[in-house]
Amino acid sequence: MSRGIDAGMFPMAPGARFDWHTHDDDQLAWASRGVLTVLTDSATWLLPRSRALWIPAGVRHEVRAQGAAIMRSLYVRTELLSINWKTPTVVRAQPLLAELIEYLGDETLDSARRERAAALLVDLLEPLDVTTIELRMPADGRARTVGEALLQDPADNQTLASWGRKVGASGRTLERVFLSETGVPFGRWRTLARLKASLPMLASGDSISHVAPAVGYESTSAFVAAFHREVGLTPTAYFRAT
Repeated sequence: MSRGIDAGMFPMAPGARFDWHTHDDDQLAWASRGVLTVLTDSATWLLPRSRALWIPAGVRHEVRAQGAAIMRSLYVRTELLSINWKTPTVVRAQPLLAELIEYLGDETLDSARRERAAALLVDLLEPLDVTTIELRMPADGRARTVGEALLQDPADNQTLASWGRKVGASGRTLERVFLSETGVPFGRWRTLARLKASLPMLASGDSISHVAPAVGYESTSAFVAAFHREVGLTPTAYFRAT
C-alpha cells in the first residue's frame, strides 16, 4: 500500500448491504454503478454516481444498494495525505475523481504511479454542501413501534390517537414521547420519515409524481413544498446540485 491507500470493488445485488461496521482507515465510498445508501447512527446519505462519501476511521456505518450497484472504495491512512475530516463528508465525484478511484483500483500499478495518483486525490476531494435528513428513533417501546411501522409504510396516514389504541397509549402520551425523545413533534417526525423514504427513489430516477403518493402525499406540490422546507431545495434541484 503506497502512501496509505488501498482500493476495493464490490458488486452488490439489489437490496444487498454491508451491515454495521467500522474501518481502521478512512474510507472513500463511491458507486460506479447504481445508487448507494450509507447510514451512520445519526444520518443517511444517498450516493448516486455524482457523489462520494468520505467516512472517517472508526465511524460506525452501514452501506445498502438501491438496485444493482457497484461500490468502489478507497481505504486511506489520512495522516499520510493531510486530510483531517472528523465527520462523514460528501464530495463531488467529478469525472476526474471517478477515473482516479478506478485507476487506484488497478493492482498492477507500481509504487511511483500510485504515489502520484494519491497526491492528486487530495486535490480532487471537493466537499459538497449536502443537507442530510436526520431521523432519531424514540426509545419508548410504544412510540418506537409506531416509528418502525411508519418507516415500513411512510404513506400510512393514521393519527396518533389511532396508533395509541394499537400500542396502549393515548395520542397525547405518544406526542409527548416523540417530542422528548426525538427532539421534534410527531407531525414533523413523520414528514422527515417520508422524505427520508423518498430519497432512494428519487436518486434511482423515479418521477416526483410517482414518489409523492408512495410516501404519503396527496399531491406532488405538497411533497415538493415539504422537501424544500426541510432540505432547502426542491427534489429536482437537490439531485441536480450534485
